[in-house]
Amino acid sequence: MGKSATAARLPRSKGTDMATVYEAKDCMRKVKYLVLPERNRRIVEEFMTILDMKEEFDRHGVPIPNKVVMYGPPGTGKTLTAFHVAASLGIPLIVVRLDSLIHSHLGETGSNIRKIFDYAKAVPCVLFLDEFDAVARTRESGDEVKEMARAVNTLLQCLDEFGDGSIFMAATNLETELDPAIWRRFDTRMTYRLPDEKERRDYIRLLIGDFGCEEEAQAEACRLLGGCSFADIEQIVLKAKRKAIIDRKPLGRAHIGLSYEEYAPAPAVSKERA
Repeated sequence: MGKSATAARLPRSKGTDMATVYEAKDCMRKVKYLVLPERNRRIVEEFMTILDMKEEFDRHGVPIPNKVVMYGPPGTGKTLTAFHVAASLGIPLIVVRLDSLIHSHLGETGSNIRKIFDYAKAVPCVLFLDEFDAVARTRESGDEVKEMARAVNTLLQCLDEFGDGSIFMAATNLETELDPAIWRRFDTRMTYRLPDEKERRDYIRLLIGDFGCEEEAQAEACRLLGGCSFADIEQIVLKAKRKAIIDRKPLGRAHIGLSYEEYAPAPAVSKERA
C-alpha cells in the first residue's frame, strides 16, 4: 500500500461533500490519546504486519484482510482506531458523512455508496463509515424496506469489488441490526467495551501526562470514573485540568470530583456493574 495519495476530488451529493479527508499527519495528532484493549491491540498489530507482508501473502495465494468492522458502546475507541490505522500506514483517512450519503430520492443512496467506494479504490486510503447500521441494516427490518434493501445490495457489491488497494473500516453500536450478508464480507472483527480498571488507570495517566498532579488525584479519578467510556473519561479529566489551571494549583481530587459532577456521564455507564 502506498504511503501517499494523489490529489483527487471527493464525490459530492447534491452539491455537498460526502466525506472529510484527514491526511496522515492529522490522523497522528488525533491518536495522541489512545488505549486499546489487549485483544484489539493484538488484532491491529497483526493486521499491520500482514499489510507490510503483502507480497509474501500474494505468493502463497492468501488474501490480505482489508475490511474491518468494529462494534461496541459509544466512546470506546472505534473511531480513534480508524485514525490510528491511517496514521500508521501513512495514508489519508476518508470519514464518510452519513447525512449526505443517505438520500430520500429513489436510488440516490446506492449511487452515493458506489461513488464513495469508487473514490476509495482509486486513491489509497482508509475509508471509514461510522454508524454503519444506518446503511447496512438487515433487509428484513421492514423500514423503508425497498430503498434501503437496494442500498444494502449496492453496499454488498461494493465490498465484493473493493480490491486490496485501500482499507474499509466500519463502526456500529448496533451490531445485531446489521444484515447477515454484510457480516460475512468482513475479514476482521473487533469488539469494544467500556474500559476495565487497568485500561482506565492507563488512560487517565496518559491524559494527565506531565501536568502537575496531587498524589491521590489519579487514584481518585480511576475510582470515580469506573464505568465511564474513554470519551467520557477524557472530557472529565480535561475539565478537571482546566479547573486546576484556573486555580493555579496542581490537579487535585476536588477538581476531579467537581468535574465529574458537572459533566454528569449517562447513568447507564456512570458506574461499573458489581
